[in-house]
Amino acid sequence: MVLIVSLKFMFLPIVRTALAFILGLTFADFLNAVEKPEFTDYCERLEQEIQGRKHGFLAGNVTYYVGGYHASWKPFEDETIGLTHPFHHDLRSRGASLLESGINGTGNTGKGNDFLSWEFYKDTRVLYGSVIVDGKTYKHPKPTSMRWRPDKMICEYDIAGVTIREEKFIAANDAAASIITSAKPVILQFTGNSFYTRNSVSSSASIRLVKNTLVISEGGTMKARPDPNGPERVGPSLYSGMSTAMSSSRDFAKTLTTKKDKNGIQRYSFSVPCDNKGTVVSWAMHDDEAPAIEAATAIIRTHRPALSAKTSEMNRQLNEEAPYFRCPDDKFVDIYYYLWSLQFMYHIEVGRGWELEGHTQTAVNNFLGMHRYDAAFQIKVGSWTNNKKKYAYGNVLTWKHLTRNNRFREEPNGTRMISDNKGIAWHSGAYGNETSEHVLGAWQIYQHTGDLEFLRNSYEDHFEKLFRKRLAGFAMNQFEVAETLEKMARVLGKNEDVKHWQEIIRRDPAHIRLMFDQRWESNGVPNYFAAPKNKMLMTNAFWAMRSPHFPKEYARAMVRAWAFDRKNGFYGEFFPLAMSKQSMQTFATDVDHSFGYTPDTAYFTLDGMFRQGLHDEATELTLNHLSNYNYHNEWKIPVAPEAYERDLTLFGDQYSNFNAGKILLYLEGMGGLNLSLPEKKLTLRPALPKAWEWMEIRFPIKGQWTRIHYRHDSVQVKGCPIPWEISKIR
Repeated sequence: MVLIVSLKFMFLPIVRTALAFILGLTFADFLNAVEKPEFTDYCERLEQEIQGRKHGFLAGNVTYYVGGYHASWKPFEDETIGLTHPFHHDLRSRGASLLESGINGTGNTGKGNDFLSWEFYKDTRVLYGSVIVDGKTYKHPKPTSMRWRPDKMICEYDIAGVTIREEKFIAANDAAASIITSAKPVILQFTGNSFYTRNSVSSSASIRLVKNTLVISEGGTMKARPDPNGPERVGPSLYSGMSTAMSSSRDFAKTLTTKKDKNGIQRYSFSVPCDNKGTVVSWAMHDDEAPAIEAATAIIRTHRPALSAKTSEMNRQLNEEAPYFRCPDDKFVDIYYYLWSLQFMYHIEVGRGWELEGHTQTAVNNFLGMHRYDAAFQIKVGSWTNNKKKYAYGNVLTWKHLTRNNRFREEPNGTRMISDNKGIAWHSGAYGNETSEHVLGAWQIYQHTGDLEFLRNSYEDHFEKLFRKRLAGFAMNQFEVAETLEKMARVLGKNEDVKHWQEIIRRDPAHIRLMFDQRWESNGVPNYFAAPKNKMLMTNAFWAMRSPHFPKEYARAMVRAWAFDRKNGFYGEFFPLAMSKQSMQTFATDVDHSFGYTPDTAYFTLDGMFRQGLHDEATELTLNHLSNYNYHNEWKIPVAPEAYERDLTLFGDQYSNFNAGKILLYLEGMGGLNLSLPEKKLTLRPALPKAWEWMEIRFPIKGQWTRIHYRHDSVQVKGCPIPWEISKIR
């Protein structure tokens, strides 16, 4: 049974009272209400102890910082005093080389693709610190405490009874700094070298002192593999011609030593005093020497205001850009804002080549950049931000450069596929069909903004070109995508295209139902959708439930038979395993074991359950997943791993925006939010978990904050500037 309460009834007191009585809803006068949440210091709230658990991670715009080195959560190197691994990454390269592709035609991957050096930062040595106390040197001490926040890292050391404290951060000018204070006077000794990695072939770097700033002119060659399945070649490193600048608030000219080794690597060392007044060291990179020097010295001159500004900006994003969320269990609130902090930290604005639009990214412990597959949910996450032009539009439009420039693969049947990743002048050459899901995300952004210009930019020379000959679907989304392309053409006044999209695939109800019926219990697997012949049962069967055309009786049967089954199904130590336990007995490769649980598969699986109205099942399994995947019960902190192995060993990237889809499980799943500014309507389809007595979401609509308070017997809406309705399914 579906009951709908709409604002249009509110002028009828009798009907309004009756409906409120039936649904147990509480209506409030929202006119002129001010529902913006009070400020929360989320940087402080999200502070977590990571020493011995995770490497450090900080982000600027095109500068990143990794403190220490952990390979798939296995510690290889502790963080230490100074700045170990700051690095510049403006997507000029996928790895560490600037080689040109050797492929002819549209498959040419451009300049900068590299399959060899995704994690080149782990080989850098910038300012590794040692401490001299009473004449004795303590080399590269590890912190007794390292606390991560979205705005900075705080490291503390106990060295021969002397307490030393560091605050490391990246400022708005993309320079990195460490503010170091010591309870007693000590000497800090820093060592490092010019850019050179395990895949480097030669170095042509030079070094000189400019006042109190050490300047390196980077240069050299690297081994790289720019083309898929292509040969290994040698070309210029990604930093060739760039300048690195390092400076200090204390004079180090008299202690500086430099040496060029047999490989041409420039090695350096200098010492500075440190006491309770503090010492600041800095690092910056730029294509030109002067801006690099200015950035490195400016952050020292203004280190306290610069750090304060960084904290303020991160707090502004989490307070004003992300929708407000609260529930009775703070663990889930912390997970929610931790995932948002990564989404914002990975935002990048380059402004060159194929990187004209700002967009989010996916991972630091892998190649940076946005991924076509991950964009399927990251686009929709951006649609819920306040400033969508900044944080949402580019997640769609950055891919247009590939389509417009004919950098796609076209199959004989007319299917056009773009690459998995791209940068300023390169693309990965790994093609796939997930871009059809971008259409649905772009339409959602339009629904949240009413911005026809954005929609036109997304459609022209991109969607209408990419899918003109053939529409290849993703998880049975082709019917919804064709319908959405038709709607785009209609609102853009492209009448000829309307007819084209109506005919691109059959969409009569009988045919659509047949497409689902033919795949149900295929290859003899009961209560399962689209089982392959080899019986490798993956969660992607559940993903098809995201289609509004998926038969609800199939959804209920599959969830009942496979989601909650701990013996043969997808319920492992928690939900969901990426592969059913039944299939695990047959498929046991190392890769299968490494990716035992993954965040993207969880999002697509749970999202489908919400869309099918299986709210009790979806909320129970969502809380189970979040509390096990995104919260470390021993450490008592949120985490965002790339994957868990089957035995629950943490695997892959440690700060993975692969987890961004979980934000949508809060807002669109449990919150049931569906916004359309063109239709002037907010629809709520609440799915409050049984474990919670209440839940609250606030977000701006047309610049006005709207407050939605959920209880099991009522939903209260305040401050909404457009008509709203509540759809409650029983």
